[in-house]
Amino acid sequence: MDLAPIRRIAVAAAREGAAVLRSRLGRVSDIQKKSPTDLVTEADKASEARILQTIRSAFPDHGILAEESGINGGATNMQWIVDPLDGTTNFAHELGVFSVSVAFAMDGQVVVGVVLDPMREELFWAVTGGGAWLNNHRISVSSTESVADSLLVTGFPYNFKEDLDAILRRFTNCLKAAQGMRRLGSAALDLCYVACGRVDGFWEQQLKAWDTAAGILIAREAGARVTDFRDRSFTPGGPDLLATNGKIHQDMISLMSLKGSA
Repeated sequence: MDLAPIRRIAVAAAREGAAVLRSRLGRVSDIQKKSPTDLVTEADKASEARILQTIRSAFPDHGILAEESGINGGATNMQWIVDPLDGTTNFAHELGVFSVSVAFAMDGQVVVGVVLDPMREELFWAVTGGGAWLNNHRISVSSTESVADSLLVTGFPYNFKEDLDAILRRFTNCLKAAQGMRRLGSAALDLCYVACGRVDGFWEQQLKAWDTAAGILIAREAGARVTDFRDRSFTPGGPDLLATNGKIHQDMISLMSLKGSA
């Protein structure tokens, strides 16, 4: 299958969603809660509607899995995976770190991924086998060889209180071992920052498929190693995710382990 038309529509859809977000930043009037810490705004919904309209106009028979509206019918072997606003809490607080994520999967395998940062005009994208790109420049992971020299990034699940001890122990392990730590608030961007070498490793638990589908492909095409905390192959929607430049991966696996940590 020629994936060039798929990539063009993925980019166009992401740009449509990003335009909605830029127009509504700082003008949000309706903030709802899916849970005490999981927010949704009218901007999420409006961005998703615009993205789905763009996809449907080009590929009406394809399936779509979107964060706000769920599964939207169509062929299950040709499915789009959409996060219209990854970083809603940041957006609601007018903190300009958020993204639009659009992925396309064939027979369950993501083959096109697009992540757009609306505030920085940074378009990360990948087509399977074609490398990873930031705008028109090819990107690759960092060459950092030790955790001690690494900048790491993480995120916390919405129901973090249910597993707080394990989350804090992993955070402490990495805080002690790394050169620096960040918590940005958009998993899709975190994966892209691993891909382009801005950070050397990223971990998080309980992410949804729409959070990671595009970012994982971009990271892997840039040379990243992406697994779960036990070094098993990760697929979108898995319970825990670790993405690194590869060189620090085994050390990060050890830091994810809770054996012997206090």
